[in-house]
Amino acid sequence: MRGMSAAPPDTPNPLRAFIGVFRYSRRALELVWTTSRPLTVALGILTLLAGAVPAAVAWVGAQIVDAVVAAIAAGGIDGTLVVEFVVLEGVLVAVIAAAQRGLSLCQSLLRAQLGQRVNVMILDKALTLDLDQFEDSEFYDKLTRARREASSRPLSLVMRTFGLAQNAVSLVSFAILLAAFSPWAVVVLFAAGLPAFIAETKFSGDAFRLFRWRAPETRMQMYLETVIAREDYAKEVKLFGLGPRLLDRYRAIFTKLYAEDRALTIRRDLWGFLLGLIATLALYGAYAWIALTAVAGAITLGAMTMYLMLFRQGQSAVSASLSAVGGMYEDNLYLSTLYEYLETPVAARRGDLQQGPNPADGIRFENVSFSYPDSNRPALQDVSLHIRPGTSIALVGENGSGKTTLIKLLTRLYKPTAGRVLLDGLDLEEWDPDTLRQRVGVIFQDFARYQLLVGENVGAGDEPSFDDESRWRDAAAKGQADKFIEELPAGYQTQLGKWFKDGRELSGGQWQKIALSRAFMRLRADVLVLDEPTAAMDAQAESDVFEHFRQLARDRITILISHRFSTVRMADQIAVLDDGRIVEAGTHAELLAQRGRYATLFELQARGYR
Repeated sequence: MRGMSAAPPDTPNPLRAFIGVFRYSRRALELVWTTSRPLTVALGILTLLAGAVPAAVAWVGAQIVDAVVAAIAAGGIDGTLVVEFVVLEGVLVAVIAAAQRGLSLCQSLLRAQLGQRVNVMILDKALTLDLDQFEDSEFYDKLTRARREASSRPLSLVMRTFGLAQNAVSLVSFAILLAAFSPWAVVVLFAAGLPAFIAETKFSGDAFRLFRWRAPETRMQMYLETVIAREDYAKEVKLFGLGPRLLDRYRAIFTKLYAEDRALTIRRDLWGFLLGLIATLALYGAYAWIALTAVAGAITLGAMTMYLMLFRQGQSAVSASLSAVGGMYEDNLYLSTLYEYLETPVAARRGDLQQGPNPADGIRFENVSFSYPDSNRPALQDVSLHIRPGTSIALVGENGSGKTTLIKLLTRLYKPTAGRVLLDGLDLEEWDPDTLRQRVGVIFQDFARYQLLVGENVGAGDEPSFDDESRWRDAAAKGQADKFIEELPAGYQTQLGKWFKDGRELSGGQWQKIALSRAFMRLRADVLVLDEPTAAMDAQAESDVFEHFRQLARDRITILISHRFSTVRMADQIAVLDDGRIVEAGTHAELLAQRGRYATLFELQARGYR
């Protein structure tokens, strides 16, 4: 994992980011439209309605006041017109309430649908990425930012866009009525909200830079939560007394992040208050102007009431519009992290062939070298190896010697830095990926322990047969897991793990037999790889499992990685790796006779059993 950044990176060009508001608004609207067209149409209609009706309410309010004044002047004989206008205003207010309720309903329904849609997009993208991208800390920062904030931002941006449209409709109608009083009133209305808007936009950018910069700290907090609260870490955390130390580290990260948030929030609210006073002064200056104009007799009492209402509502609409644009700017910044992740380059699909020209050739590594990203030391160097069909080979070497890396190249999880790997005489790069992976069954030393049913844990080895219980039973028998599975409360329907109700935990050896059975689910696999699959078993159990495995895989290529020489010696050939190179190869007897690296390791282990 790369170290955490010491300071925020340079901020993107503010003007370009601000212009980008509308680019991401378009993309967010397209996303909402494709998520639910009926709800999007309803949002548009209700937005127009909610934006246009308030001006009508203000106009009707003015008519009510003038009708009352006229009725009083006439001796209060006939108030019919007043009642009619009051009823009309009541209907309009009810329309506004209905429109607001409708907008709230549409927003709630879209929030659920859109949140799910974006999360699916994030996860679907993850399925297309290469293994080395998951092993890159910068990629994880990108993924964390996308999942943490961006999944909620498309709806926020869309709602702000519709809110801006609603306020724009209101402002146009307000401006038409206010212009009859004075065009300068319209200028004052719009200008009063600008200072607070500029400050809000500036602080939105600062908040985003903080968010982007500290993704590593956020990931560390999430990791510490996992270590403290997950059952697979609980034993060591309690046994070694790590809990208080890890919790203190969690608190320290929070304290650091909170101090930054606190400083930004104080500056943001202080400047917001000071600049908001400008809008307040403008509002009451306009009140005095309109009131004095009414006193001078230039406008009626009803007109004064309408203009005062228009100015107050207009200022609220201007403030809401500018706030929406500022919010859209902020949403744009956060949405850039979502699309930055979704647009992560994906390697072009390589190869489409489903068979090689020489099935009798087996597997060949020809002068293969490989280096992990950002590593100065190659994991494999000039490795050449030939494994014929129907034979077994054991890979031996210290941890870090390159054994598992060799398997990752064979399964095309990685591409060689130099050289090539062939199956049936065909370069792996030319194989169809799905066909190739059906040919290879692998149990890695860090195999997954799925919190699923027993049968599903076995069925995971062959996705098309994931739910096929007859295949579960056959594979479990081959993996020697059938006996203990049948003793579980619900057999193959037993929930495994402790995350869910009635879940059963297995021993390490039982989990490894489940993983071994998973490999036997692949009926088409003619290359079987065991990467330390029996490390949790005793030496005798491992020997029995491998002997059983070798009998079942007699016509296949079998590759075994193990530190136990009692098992390794049963392989047809043995390759010894050291520092990424094959330093010895041969049968058990041949390697002992050479008195080299293998013989030394064998003697060290044998000495421990004497």
